Amino acid sequence: MAKVKVAVLGTGSLGQHHARIYSELHAAGQVELTGIYDAHPETARKIAEKHKLHVFHSIAEAAAASDALNIVTPTTTHFDIAKQLLAQGKHVLVEKPMTDSSEQAAELIQIAQQKNCVLQVGHVERFNPVFTFLQTVATEPKFIECHRLSPFPARSTDIGVVLDLMIHDLDVVLAFVKSPVTSVDAVGIPVLSKSEDIANVRLRFANGCVANLTASRVSPERMRKIRVFSGPTNPCYISLDYRVQEGFIYRVARDGEEESSLLKKVLAAKLGIGKDSTIVSQFAGKKIVREPVPIAKDEPLKL
Repeated sequence: MAKVKVAVLGTGSLGQHHARIYSELHAAGQVELTGIYDAHPETARKIAEKHKLHVFHSIAEAAAASDALNIVTPTTTHFDIAKQLLAQGKHVLVEKPMTDSSEQAAELIQIAQQKNCVLQVGHVERFNPVFTFLQTVATEPKFIECHRLSPFPARSTDIGVVLDLMIHDLDVVLAFVKSPVTSVDAVGIPVLSKSEDIANVRLRFANGCVANLTASRVSPERMRKIRVFSGPTNPCYISLDYRVQEGFIYRVARDGEEESSLLKKVLAAKLGIGKDSTIVSQFAGKKIVREPVPIAKDEPLKL
């Protein structure tokens, strides 16, 4: 069976990791990485030399040689590139945020349906073992707190911190709670850019759950954590760290137990720490046209 031919468009701070992971899948015989493209040839050349990859001179050239393309370019270019590729019948994995507007996203979904193409958005936390584990233990979320902090980046300054970072936690919370949002309170301020660099959002859901999300790209330290208070059937407090893929579960001690801490730093092994190519391997290889994407086609529109 022929392997799916994939190209990576954009090899900047994030795209270089996509190129690396695809090159690993290529070496493992799971996909054929046809090459990479970047609007800055020198950037592409450095990544190509590092992983021994072919460099395309244009998006059109990359599309002609590939069945599927991974878009890791600035957000403002996503719509035009994805629309062009989908119209040609190419499968597309586009980094988040999907587009600048929900109207553009809806148009891409419509084209993908008309052309019978896979259109997947890179909400990588859905494929993080932390999210999978969370769904199994916190079945009745009552209060959720998310913190996603990072130093000021050299990338994604064309968008604010909500679309750059918080979008991951918004996606996870909406998928996890599975209840309509009834109210939104939010504040964001620019610090080092023209868009908001720090933001806080409180979401209230119809089922009574409340979620408080904070995102900052002007922090001296990195943090990607989620805390969930769940009950009443199985009351517990869960604190999980996306970065190191470990966490703690706290519950009321049962008879004969002296402490309420459970799975303390044992979670990392169970959560598959270090496996960072799940979303790419799901999109690529033999799965791309033969298995359904595990995220419903309209879910990115909720963001």
